[in-house]
Amino acid sequence: MSDVLRGLLRRFRLPALTERYGTRLMLGFFAFFNGLISIAVMSAAAVVTGQPLIFPSLGPTAFLLFYTPRAPVASPRNTIIGHLIGVLSGYVSLVIFGLTERGPALAEGVTWARVGAAALSLALTSGFMAWLLAPHPPAGATTLIISLGILPHPSQHAFLMLAVVLLVLQGLVINRLAGIDYPLWKSSRIEA
Repeated sequence: MSDVLRGLLRRFRLPALTERYGTRLMLGFFAFFNGLISIAVMSAAAVVTGQPLIFPSLGPTAFLLFYTPRAPVASPRNTIIGHLIGVLSGYVSLVIFGLTERGPALAEGVTWARVGAAALSLALTSGFMAWLLAPHPPAGATTLIISLGILPHPSQHAFLMLAVVLLVLQGLVINRLAGIDYPLWKSSRIEA
């Protein structure tokens, strides 16, 4: 993240801030404001649209995009494909275990069918991310959000993916503004 911060400070002609206050303090402020802005934008959009544009795995995704933007797991490709795999795996697991019309596990309790759906969804997500060379750890949370029945409907999945794409676009803008060679799609680093 220090490359991102240095790039932004250089772009806005403010490198003296790190000299005066130290890198750790400025990194903390950068992380604080970037986290605040990225999740606040998604939360505000969720309130305005009434759609699930904010969900738990978005936080770790934002952290990866802004703290380790050059890492392959933070590339737009891995982020979008990873969450898409998580969504599809979660929903397929709900269908297989007959849970598409059931309430969330948090409200109804954990049943053996729910255990099967959660286990299968995470297995599918992990396997497909490895097979497609698209690892993105927060997608493991996305698949559980769906297979545990928190966001069980396909229309919700579409909005979840929209939120992921919007966050990736924000990451692209901020990282490029900072002069970071954030990829448009795939990281140039070797992933397998």
